[in-house]
Amino acid sequence: MNYTDHYLSPLGDILLTADDEGLTGLHFTDDGKGVEDEASDIREKSNLPVFQETARWLDLYFSGKNPGFTPPLHLTATPFQRRVWDILLEIPYGQNVTYGEIARRMEAEAGSGRVSARAVGGAAGKNPVLLIVPCHRVVGRGGRLTGYADGVWRKESLLALEAR
Repeated sequence: MNYTDHYLSPLGDILLTADDEGLTGLHFTDDGKGVEDEASDIREKSNLPVFQETARWLDLYFSGKNPGFTPPLHLTATPFQRRVWDILLEIPYGQNVTYGEIARRMEAEAGSGRVSARAVGGAAGKNPVLLIVPCHRVVGRGGRLTGYADGVWRKESLLALEAR
């Protein structure tokens, strides 16, 4: 069973999706993803514990604080995407890394093969749980702000919030 809830943030309405195992999605509703249309067995259920934990996380985050915990997640991904997302979860609050740094880390961990920064960017762009899996903390070479699924202006706002 899949469930939805909404959270009104300072940057717009956020659609939360979850199943019985954890949070499966977090998207601003103006992103055009149509998450609510993806499954026919979705029902609104705002009193789920995962939604309450996520709302607490978002309240702390948007108040300018490091939430210090991660709500239960249930993410479906390829092994490559999952590894990128796991690395994203390790980026400390208020810090940035580049796509190239993540690629080099993955190369070093594998001990062989080449990982492109572009592939890392592609995996980050498929992150279904924005903010919590902090893909907004990844920047281009030289600190250049590159694409963000929910708008570069939001990425700028999130980085500014964390820099306070």
